[in-house]
Amino acid sequence: MSQTEIPPAASKASRDTWTEVSPQALYDKLFSLSRNLWWSWHPEVVSLFRDLDPVRWRQLDHNPVTLLAEMTPDQVSQRASEMVLYTRINQAHRRLKEYLNETQSTWGAREAGVLGSMPVAYFSAEFGIHESVPIYSGGLGVLSGDHIKSASGLGIPLVAIGLFYDQGYFKQQLDSEGWQSEEYIDTKVENLAIEPARDKHGKPITVTVETLDGPLLAKVWLMRVGRVPLYLLDCDVDGNRPEDRELTSRLYGGDVRTRIRQELVLGVGGVKALRALDIYPGVYHLNEGHSAFAPLEVIRERMEDNGISFDDALRDVAQHTVFTTHTPVPAGHDRFDGKLIEEHLGPLRQKLGISYEQLMGLGRVEPQAEHELFCMTVIGLKLSRRANAVSSLHGYVSRRMWSNLWPWRVEEEIPIGHITNGVHVPSWLAHPMQMLYDRYLGPEWQRQMGDSKTWQKVYDIDTGELWETHNVLKSRLLEFVRRRVSRQCRRRNEDEASVEAARTVLDPSALTIGFARRFATYKRADLFLKNIDQFAELIEDVNHPIQFIFAGKAHPADEPGKKLIQGIANLRHDSRLGSKIVFIEDYDINVGRHLIQGVDVWLNNPRRPLEASGTSGQKVVLNGGLNFSILDGWWAEAFNGRNGFAIGRGMQHVDTALGDERDADDLMRVLREEVIPLFYDRDVDGLPKLWIARMQNSIATLAARFSAHRMVMDYVKHAYLIAAGGLSSEMNMS
Repeated sequence: MSQTEIPPAASKASRDTWTEVSPQALYDKLFSLSRNLWWSWHPEVVSLFRDLDPVRWRQLDHNPVTLLAEMTPDQVSQRASEMVLYTRINQAHRRLKEYLNETQSTWGAREAGVLGSMPVAYFSAEFGIHESVPIYSGGLGVLSGDHIKSASGLGIPLVAIGLFYDQGYFKQQLDSEGWQSEEYIDTKVENLAIEPARDKHGKPITVTVETLDGPLLAKVWLMRVGRVPLYLLDCDVDGNRPEDRELTSRLYGGDVRTRIRQELVLGVGGVKALRALDIYPGVYHLNEGHSAFAPLEVIRERMEDNGISFDDALRDVAQHTVFTTHTPVPAGHDRFDGKLIEEHLGPLRQKLGISYEQLMGLGRVEPQAEHELFCMTVIGLKLSRRANAVSSLHGYVSRRMWSNLWPWRVEEEIPIGHITNGVHVPSWLAHPMQMLYDRYLGPEWQRQMGDSKTWQKVYDIDTGELWETHNVLKSRLLEFVRRRVSRQCRRRNEDEASVEAARTVLDPSALTIGFARRFATYKRADLFLKNIDQFAELIEDVNHPIQFIFAGKAHPADEPGKKLIQGIANLRHDSRLGSKIVFIEDYDINVGRHLIQGVDVWLNNPRRPLEASGTSGQKVVLNGGLNFSILDGWWAEAFNGRNGFAIGRGMQHVDTALGDERDADDLMRVLREEVIPLFYDRDVDGLPKLWIARMQNSIATLAARFSAHRMVMDYVKHAYLIAAGGLSSEMNMS
């Protein structure tokens, strides 16, 4: 019987199981879905893969490629029949095809047409797409991933360039004393949605980057992220020396020589890959200084193709280059000595027809200062005509930091604007919240998520329903935490009593505060401990209980950061605090997703103004959590007094220790006088009405402003279109 002959009275399940499709055809559709990371931000497709085998799905880090590799077409067909998946698989496959073919009705087709023939080439050292693709370490990578996902959703003609790290960033474990250890695990290419990139003749692409020490070879992989192709360069190829085959193995690993060679492959090798792919960008977007060698190779191309001088080629290429800086700390910008620069850029310098002194001058604030190292941010700023910081406050900091590059200008006229970071809403929004928005915001809300008017209907959501949805997500978070903490206890061979206690740790009704990020000292993860006795009094209050969930990694070479982790992790041994504070190992996108979707409050207390932007709190907003933060980065332009909580008044003291003390005092004051009372102020129905009103105000005022769709549209309007047209503009990116 064909599908059209199914009686009208047949049940949904019957209709599904009667659909005629061969096991191989069904498997092929799932395989096709797994080969494009589009699935990772569509919860209904994620649930398809999960339903094939929920246990293995979790064990395989939510990787559909490895899951399908373990199953035969017949097994997939059998499972699809048992779980009534046929129709869902067909719908998902059809939606992906429609998405990829929908090119004329997107925002990009309407507003960024000139980029169609001259796409944006987006360079970044890391991309955080999904936890199953471990080529990221933290905030910069997740921001890059969100950028290209939103570019895909908006239909922006964009290609992305990065590096393939076959060991990625490290897996984190804490020993019985709370000390972080690192483990690197090989990622097999066959377990990823990746394939060799091919030239127009169908041949796999390998690029060669010349150095004075010999050539560096890199093969090029293709990963599909919705409509955006992500090209990843990999030095593990025949022809490279053994040490060079390991060059792209680890993210942010090795010494300074490893770093410059990685950045040479990313920048120069990335441009060579684009040429091999027959892609001629109209815009080169350098996301941080790691890729700032790229314009030098583009200049060489211009000189060779058009017979123009170095100076003329530089002016031309700079008009087409956009540079984004993320680092407000001078020490955080990559710098190399002249010997390393000449070793790695000597052959390119010779082709450019410039002297060693001229090349070094491009990377120095003072070109003639022989003592000054070559700075990647400096060359990025000098070789671009559109430069931006990643928040309004960071713009002020960056203009002051780099003002010596333009000594003839007053600080306010330094040509570094700002485009505040945002987050990719579909990637971070919990499915229950999405269903709530579907009902109240209208069927087209996801197409209009960058418009603040879309989010005003949040005020129409029934307060009881919003609170219930939040509590469902909170319960899911606590279930996740209990699984992870009990697993940590078992791995450390702790006694059964400890394992059992971990299975029931944390109280679903208690105010739950989350803190998760890189454990650098300026982020002050232990700020709450400066008033430990006051804190203990608050946390021991049985009538108004509070509890904390921490997660985060310290760089392997960051001993102070590791000590921060140890100090917080070992609070589990404190009789006053132990059951109310947990530390989750191996912070990644999966851990972050659970935390930002389930916490009541997101704590962020960096030392102002050292947080360039920060995006974790923006993800919390989407899911109904409230931010409790220093007025730094994005929060400095987001807080309105009614959409979260602020620590301090946006000031910093010249005495760091005194500034920390003041912020610690204010953190405790706001927690005691504002956060806790508001959370526990309940009406006759047990609802914290004023707290829920603040949740609604947070979503309504912040969701559109801090979405990656708004961010990418800002880049298009204030950077890409101008760069693609080769026009010079002094317009501030704001």
